[in-house]
Amino acid sequence: MMQMQFKLAEAPEFDAREKGRLLFAGPVDFVKGVVAMSGLPAADRVEVCFAGRSNVGKSSLINALTGRKTLARASNTPGRTQEINYFALGEERFLVDLPGYGYAEAPVAIVAKWQALLKQYLAGRQSLRRAFVLIDARHGVKAVDEEILKLLDRSAVTYQAVLTKVDKINRVEREAVIEQVKGALAKHPAAFPEIVVTSSEKGEGIETLRAIIATLE
Repeated sequence: MMQMQFKLAEAPEFDAREKGRLLFAGPVDFVKGVVAMSGLPAADRVEVCFAGRSNVGKSSLINALTGRKTLARASNTPGRTQEINYFALGEERFLVDLPGYGYAEAPVAIVAKWQALLKQYLAGRQSLRRAFVLIDARHGVKAVDEEILKLLDRSAVTYQAVLTKVDKINRVEREAVIEQVKGALAKHPAAFPEIVVTSSEKGEGIETLRAIIATLE
């Protein structure tokens, strides 16, 4: 079977960039934290979710995207977020922050419960258009990431890798990790063939990610 060729996402065209800017410049509100599928809000709009291992920088990226420093709560304690957190981007989109996976400092029974919820959500949410899988640029794709990639392969959801914290590594390390991620993703049939490179601190890749989210149908 021929492997898919992966590339870095290009800077968006003006129209897409503007659509992304307007979407995230509008109202962004926390809707609810969900602990069971029965608690999900109505699937009445396009939805995107963010998944990543604990401390990958998910909250920081969501805050950078929305331009709101405290919208998503960042924590230095792995596994602190144990709910599916819903944010409304106006009336057009839901942005969904999934529980961090791997190395959670939480009781085994609780970890098992919200990992099961994660699987149910990814497999059963019809309005979910894309899952963004966050990969720490300092580490690349690790075994714990492979677990979520395989889960997404079995779900009906297209997913796209987002490298975080690229400001923490030098140019040589950056090129090496991009190649490692490309190689890892090539084994996964449901992966979208473009990788978004981001830095929440420096703002790199934020416009691109906003445009992608805003233009999904």
